[in-house]
Amino acid sequence: MRGAVIYAPGDVRFESLDDPKILQPTDAVIRTVATCVCGSDLWPYRGAEPIGDPHPMGHEYVGIVEEVGSEVANVRPGQFVVGSFATSDNTCANCRNGWQSNCLHREFMSTCQADYVRIPNAHGTLVATDEHPDSEMVPSLLAVSDVMGTGWYAALAAEVKPGSTAVVVGDGAVGLCGVIAAKELGAERIIAMSRHESRQKLALEFGATDIVSERGDEGIARVKDLTGGIGADSVLECVGTAESMRQALHSTRPGGNVGFVGVPHDVAVDGQELFFSHVGLRGGPAPVRRYLPDLIDRVLSGRINPGKVFDLTLPLDQVAEGYQAMDERRAIKALLKP
Repeated sequence: MRGAVIYAPGDVRFESLDDPKILQPTDAVIRTVATCVCGSDLWPYRGAEPIGDPHPMGHEYVGIVEEVGSEVANVRPGQFVVGSFATSDNTCANCRNGWQSNCLHREFMSTCQADYVRIPNAHGTLVATDEHPDSEMVPSLLAVSDVMGTGWYAALAAEVKPGSTAVVVGDGAVGLCGVIAAKELGAERIIAMSRHESRQKLALEFGATDIVSERGDEGIARVKDLTGGIGADSVLECVGTAESMRQALHSTRPGGNVGFVGVPHDVAVDGQELFFSHVGLRGGPAPVRRYLPDLIDRVLSGRINPGKVFDLTLPLDQVAEGYQAMDERRAIKALLKP
């Protein structure tokens, strides 16, 4: 088969790889229908994370089951499936408590920008749709496998409630999906922080009521101005930088909550400052598997359309262009089709 391999910052190649095989009785192999480039893939692409030896890339996927191990009973060959970027057995104590992304047998997917993918813990990771979806549904179902599920978790971690005010820090795919989540959870006011016109328009389409283009102290002051000088009830931090975390914490009212889902890079939180702020803080890798049935239903019923975050579609063999376009902010998110 063929797949993406990263060699060095800015160097992603599409080359021949070994076909995936069933290695454990809980594995499945799927034929990729669609995959994509994630904003978190840009960290190593930009040199902000070590790469080490060349290795495959990609953790978002939808596909058709080709083969299953002997212990996989919930999906069968021929079914269309959606999975999470973090695999889970869905039976351990952490999974039963709703934290499948901290499953005791968790593996993070990392080979999905390819024609075929081996799915560990397939019995607890994959969710099959009742029938093969129409092609126009595929982008939104792909979004559910990570960015929509992650945006949903950010809103829940920030405790977005009906009638509340929410701020979304970050206008990438996760942040935009966080706007959808805040709207679905009943926020009355949703302030999207964005400096890019195309992303501002999509945020407004998804349910944002206000746009703040300022950053740093100016952005915090603008949020305070919009919230009567107090700050927001809930803030979704969807970037992962020191600046974005500071912006999120300082935009939250006393007693409010920050949900942080941007993979942290050089982020440090002042414990004393947090102590006296009365701001709650929860985050981490989203337990996407917990939300899959609900989010798949919302997509298939037409209630949400997170697939609009894909503003560039390429054949899989042009994956390097997808990385470059996202790195240069010519695209929010690149969808790849084998």
